[in-house]
Amino acid sequence: MKKWLFLAIAIALEVTGSLSLKAALDSPGFYALVVVGYLGSILALFMSLRNGMSLGVGYGIWGASGVALTAIMSLIIFWEPITLLMGIGIAVVMAGVLLVELGSQAAHKNTEVAQ
Repeated sequence: MKKWLFLAIAIALEVTGSLSLKAALDSPGFYALVVVGYLGSILALFMSLRNGMSLGVGYGIWGASGVALTAIMSLIIFWEPITLLMGIGIAVVMAGVLLVELGSQAAHKNTEVAQ
């Protein structure tokens, strides 16, 4: 369960760092939050892997979730538009994350059965 908590923290910090890039254009003080967000995200992703998360699943969910959440949060915070095509892309990313996780669970079950 720890691996999922660390992955959630990694995603939240990566999104925070990315959103802070935009905020830093008007307020340079946000650059410190960019650095903290990205460094903390990498550390939390490392901790997720160290606690048993497979690299393909962890990195895939981290990257895809970060893209989708950053786009959604950019709409909420900065009023950046999400077009229909972008919305479809976010849905496809979310479906991809789900498929990676389901595939990982199936592979894990197959490994347990083989042993």
